[in-house]
Amino acid sequence: MSEAFRSAVGRLRRPLLAALAPVTACAVALGGLTTWVGSGGAGRPARIEVGAGRVFLPFGDTEDTSAYFRITNRGGSADRLTGVTSESAAADEAMLGRHRTTGGRAAYMSGADSVEVPAHGTLAMSPLGVDVMLRARGRWRLGDTVPFTLHFRDGGSIRADAVVVRPSAGGFNSLYNTGS
Repeated sequence: MSEAFRSAVGRLRRPLLAALAPVTACAVALGGLTTWVGSGGAGRPARIEVGAGRVFLPFGDTEDTSAYFRITNRGGSADRLTGVTSESAAADEAMLGRHRTTGGRAAYMSGADSVEVPAHGTLAMSPLGVDVMLRARGRWRLGDTVPFTLHFRDGGSIRADAVVVRPSAGGFNSLYNTGS
């Protein structure tokens, strides 16, 4: 080999070795990320399921009542319930509500803009937490169903029915004993 050839190879060898370290590091990182994503480590999108709901039969002269749903997220990412509507002739003004307490023993309901549904978790609405506040239209009877559409930030809109029950522990607890 000529001296000129060896000199040219020497000049190319140093930059090639210098470039080999970052290229190898990138290949190892890409391989690790591919394995991580393939095994589910990067998380999967929210997979929202809404179980059958319950809505309390209005009591006395009021038409105001509340509905409750059990919302399960089987996905690897949290989602947000951003609103609830009822396009039926049975209900008006459906909106998310949250039970709040004051410093004393007083409590009140307030509107909620959105509620998180955690990844691999459940949002179980209740009279002491999150619910759907609404105004009943017409006369409801026990066992009637009221259709709702629950709107999620990432999961789109899901239609679910709520069965009219008495506002008692038995009516509310049936939400959790149905397996929904």
